[in-house]
Amino acid sequence: MTCTFACSLMMVPHIPSAQAVGIFGFKEYAHDDLKPFPKWKNVLETYKDTPGDCDNGQLNACAYAKWEELVEGLKGKPKKYQLERVNTYINLHRYILDPINWGVKDYWEIPKEFFARFGDCEDYAIVKYFTLRSLGWKAEDMKIVVLQDLNLRIAHAVLAVQFDKKEVVLDNQIGLVIDAKRIRHYRPIYSVNEQGWWRYKP
Repeated sequence: MTCTFACSLMMVPHIPSAQAVGIFGFKEYAHDDLKPFPKWKNVLETYKDTPGDCDNGQLNACAYAKWEELVEGLKGKPKKYQLERVNTYINLHRYILDPINWGVKDYWEIPKEFFARFGDCEDYAIVKYFTLRSLGWKAEDMKIVVLQDLNLRIAHAVLAVQFDKKEVVLDNQIGLVIDAKRIRHYRPIYSVNEQGWWRYKP
């Protein structure tokens, strides 16, 4: 993922509808209009598409069926176990940058595309989001967070989940599901879910 789309959000008019302390201790401003996020809107509109034939020549098409088996196997399991298993399983897949994978700077994948061609950081977060949604987790308890990694000095994306009175992070760079309060090197820029988006300021 490049900073291109993240940086473009600086040009969106700032019209805060609420203010609270959000992830990583930053102030959070809520918006309910997803118009600034066409890639995310496209994901929401198309993510239930069928995966296609396993013999379609793509890298990993049949992994989608294995993902569906994972979801079925996790139904009814304790939520903590679901979080850990989803994070571990999705993180096993190969990381590929969008310019190599899709020939564009920034592309947001639906699950079938991720399992056919793998993906980069926001794609891991998206698949984790929809895996948990398939397991019955509520949209309002999850956000895909686009941020700046202050250590690596690059844009990054993770999934944040409200669980057990904490906000925990599912990250393709971290093997464990971790309390967001323990992470000091991430600066959130914005986050999205099905209901809206949030901007962050110190």
